[in-house]
Amino acid sequence: MNDFGAMGLIERAKAITLNPDETWPQVAAEESTPGDTITRYALPLLAIGPVASFIGGQLFGISVLFATYKPSLMSGLGMAVTSFVMSVIALIVIGLIADFLAPKFGGAENRSQAFKLVAYSMTPGWVAAALGIVPSLGILALLAALYGLYLFFKGATPLMKVPADKAGGYTAVTVVCAFVVNFIAASLLGAVAGMFGMGAAALTSAGSSDDKVEVTIPGVGKIESSKIEDATKKLEGIANGEAPKPVDMAQLQALLPASVGGYERTAIESNGVGGLGSSAEATYKNGEKRIRVKIIDIAGMGAVAGIVAGMGVEQNREDENGYERTRTVDGAIQTEKWETKRSRGSFGTQVAGRFMIEAEGDAGSIDELKAIVAGIDKAKLESLAK
Repeated sequence: MNDFGAMGLIERAKAITLNPDETWPQVAAEESTPGDTITRYALPLLAIGPVASFIGGQLFGISVLFATYKPSLMSGLGMAVTSFVMSVIALIVIGLIADFLAPKFGGAENRSQAFKLVAYSMTPGWVAAALGIVPSLGILALLAALYGLYLFFKGATPLMKVPADKAGGYTAVTVVCAFVVNFIAASLLGAVAGMFGMGAAALTSAGSSDDKVEVTIPGVGKIESSKIEDATKKLEGIANGEAPKPVDMAQLQALLPASVGGYERTAIESNGVGGLGSSAEATYKNGEKRIRVKIIDIAGMGAVAGIVAGMGVEQNREDENGYERTRTVDGAIQTEKWETKRSRGSFGTQVAGRFMIEAEGDAGSIDELKAIVAGIDKAKLESLAK
């Protein structure tokens, strides 16, 4: 039996996901307060979803009905922070509900154990939430979260002393309450955001290695524990003020040339949000054609982007009107979209794991947009990250 108390964050996530029968008794025996469970285990993993969604919104946009829009840096961060806060609140409320309901099903009321039961059961969903960086794959994170119901069921008896024959009912009632809480949280998130303006994932071990845990998405790729661990360490760094600072927006703006190809720059602007991110954007014109070129720095949050880039995500959609594809090239995410009838599109590429360069607008071809992106000095951009 492993020394559970000596395990790090990722080792614990691996243990509860892959060996719940062995791990739940160890979790139950560990002395910890609800605060310990939240701050030492839940917060770093819980942050993956909001950060991934923020990055996905900046890279790919947010789809609403038949339209896609990209929120500004400020509104995207506002939505991410709000989502994170609501998720923490939901975790706390569900923990209290699990504690309250246990005696109703023959179990024992124990707040510390209830918080551990809820937090560790949510692990698969939190890990798979990294897929939120590609909005169209976000649903797979929800499917992975269903595995958490099984974990909750398996943990109800060792942690809350609910008799095995009543564990199913206890799980079902707690889940119903959780859905209500999440519905309310989602409604609040939608209100605040408005103010700002295949099969389930398969959880498998990595052969005989004791150092890896993988979340395998059939037909898509794998998330390796090494990448999750790197991301969570950097997320903890953000909370402790140790994360890389975003590049000064004036430095990003200086990388946008006065002209690109046959296009002349007609406007330029830059933005920064505290120590979380910065961006610069320029508008270029060539006759009636208009193109926007944007450089975004997501600083330490780029660690989450690395999780999905490491999966080698490939996505392609084509019809008579054009195409849209996402792929990973040399470990960097690339996005490409082209509307044939309108002769309009976008091309973006990731640089140094934290920057995104994108050209969007009217053009003679997608190759023209690619050439514009290629014209940005990537070597200098990479040097700014050091």
